[in-house]
Amino acid sequence: MGLFDKIRGEFIDIIQWLDNTNDTIAYRFERHQNEIKQGAKLTVRPGQIAVFVNEGQVADVFDPGMHELYTRNLPVLSTLKGWPYGFNSPFKAEVYFFNTKIFTNLKWGTANPVIIRDPELGPVRMRAFGTYNIKVSHPEQLLKQLISTDGLFQVDEISEQLRNTIVSAFANWVGNSRVPLLDFAANYTQMGEQIRIALQPNIQQFGLELTQILIENISMPPEVEAALDKRASIGLLGNMQQYTQYQAANAIEASANNPSGGNQALELGMGMAMGQQMTNMMQPPASPASPTPPPPPPITQTQWYIAPNGQQLGPFELHQLLQNGLTHQVMVWRAGFDGWKLASQVPELASLLATVPPPPPPAAA
Repeated sequence: MGLFDKIRGEFIDIIQWLDNTNDTIAYRFERHQNEIKQGAKLTVRPGQIAVFVNEGQVADVFDPGMHELYTRNLPVLSTLKGWPYGFNSPFKAEVYFFNTKIFTNLKWGTANPVIIRDPELGPVRMRAFGTYNIKVSHPEQLLKQLISTDGLFQVDEISEQLRNTIVSAFANWVGNSRVPLLDFAANYTQMGEQIRIALQPNIQQFGLELTQILIENISMPPEVEAALDKRASIGLLGNMQQYTQYQAANAIEASANNPSGGNQALELGMGMAMGQQMTNMMQPPASPASPTPPPPPPITQTQWYIAPNGQQLGPFELHQLLQNGLTHQVMVWRAGFDGWKLASQVPELASLLATVPPPPPPAAA
């Protein structure tokens, strides 16, 4: 290596950063032990900001453009270094490039269900997820708070903290908003914007700006969703009368599509009964001016059997038992008995047997 190449290698005359990634927030220009030459070209591309740092202190900041580095356009660094006016010697300084584009489609979501008290459904466990966007707003603040001496600061180094902050703010907002869970879908955009505004002061302390929060989905446990689906299905039918008609129609159709299954005569009878029920339901109600009371149910009498002298007689109604030979010692039976019983042991016959004298006592020996 010649003397000229050696001297040239000790000085940097072009400072720039070509970003080939999509997730780098800040990059420290690699200069190793090289010194920056006075009059060196600093290239700051659109979407970038360059920050000079001297021994941990933020110095001069350069916006996009082509800059020649002299004492006159490095006022803060000149003051920190104590350079005299017109100083032309090479100098050492760290140069950080910041990517000021918007980093999009960053994910957030609840790792565990969040329990809220819904005004309509009561306590409910819910999950939520979505995306958010950030950008660098104050490079100097970001450098002081997060980057420090990190030569390559990427999105994943801050995304987990931002995600946890968003989830915490989301749970707090949902708990205090009193918006019914069934109305969440209609308020996704508004909810995201209000959460973003509430979080902005916390994010700004890191030199970042939270440009957008999107809520993609809010879900509940499967059993709660199934109950809501059933509730919605009944709501679509209008009322329980229509729901009954719907169920009856489904039963008739199922029976018609399965003629070989079960008792056909029974299924036909059930179908006819359902059809009659549906006909009655579909008829308009009677006018309030002339109400027709329903007929009274038929009165059924219990049928009794008696066995005087071991001979079964009946069936008889209750008032016919005495005239057909009912006594205390006669065996009786009716539906519901598990066997024949003595008439004197049946409480229902006590009033009848009160008019019949008991058998005489046996004669003395």
